[in-house]
Amino acid sequence: MKRFKNILLVCDFKLKQQVAVDRAASLARQNGASLTVFSVVREGSMGVDAAKSMPIPIAVLLEQMVADHREKLDALVAPMRRQGIDARPQVVTGIPFLEIIRKVLRDKHDLVILAAEGKSGLKERLFGSTSMHLMRKCPCPVWVVKAAKRFRHQRILAAVDTTDEFPDHERQPLNALIMQLASSLAQMDRGELHVIQAWSVFAEGYMEVRGGLSEQSIHQLRKQVKREYAAQLDALLMAVDLEGIAVRKHLPRSDNPSRAIIKLVKNNDIDLLVMGTVCRTGIAGFFIGNTAEKVLSEADCSVLTVKPESFVTPVRLEES
Repeated sequence: MKRFKNILLVCDFKLKQQVAVDRAASLARQNGASLTVFSVVREGSMGVDAAKSMPIPIAVLLEQMVADHREKLDALVAPMRRQGIDARPQVVTGIPFLEIIRKVLRDKHDLVILAAEGKSGLKERLFGSTSMHLMRKCPCPVWVVKAAKRFRHQRILAAVDTTDEFPDHERQPLNALIMQLASSLAQMDRGELHVIQAWSVFAEGYMEVRGGLSEQSIHQLRKQVKREYAAQLDALLMAVDLEGIAVRKHLPRSDNPSRAIIKLVKNNDIDLLVMGTVCRTGIAGFFIGNTAEKVLSEADCSVLTVKPESFVTPVRLEES
């Protein structure tokens, strides 16, 4: 996967992040990419009286925290450099997701990698505040890596959308990018590539009840619609290099794509989900699409999210 040349690895030493560190180093080495190992010391806030009662001044405390983070980053970077990776550490202070996005904007990073903040399980989300902010607002692809026993992805799922829900000039390139990334990773990890396209017949229930269509007619209509989606999916697959990859296509009939994706992730033990995020509001880049939002609230695997080229982040380098 030679697409990424300027990778940003975000480190949080409170997390289990070794898999994310190893993945970033591996990508940088294979791509000949530069790698910035980045950490944000969160700035705290408190009242004047509370600040006066602190045994150590806040400014001094921040300096100590920055020095501690820099020492830990230096320890991460040293073995990378011995492997010939162009790796460099950097520590800043501020609000993590804002500083990460500003770093991306300032230095033109083409990929952000970070460890998942949450825990998988029925009552807990795998993705925390920082990763969700990044998947919503970061202009470049964001790869949130779940702590796992195995480094290589055995099963990768590409979730595409060939419907006409948003304009062709955004939809088609986004689908192509999802397929390129997912297939490249499947080749690199010698994994299985799964591709999902959920589909449904528009107003099927209405046509059956009000239109008086017979069960047989509805059945034929479903077959026709599915064939059309299958043809679109085949066209996407033909445009990417699938040499040496085992490919499994999934065309579930569902008017709830997020449910279909989550079910497939769980039933097929997916390691990595590659999917697009799309702006749906008048505030450019502020919210991701409804399907992506629902999937991310329940996903129990690593996720690589990408955005249309027209995406504009609401984060600015200089706040007014």
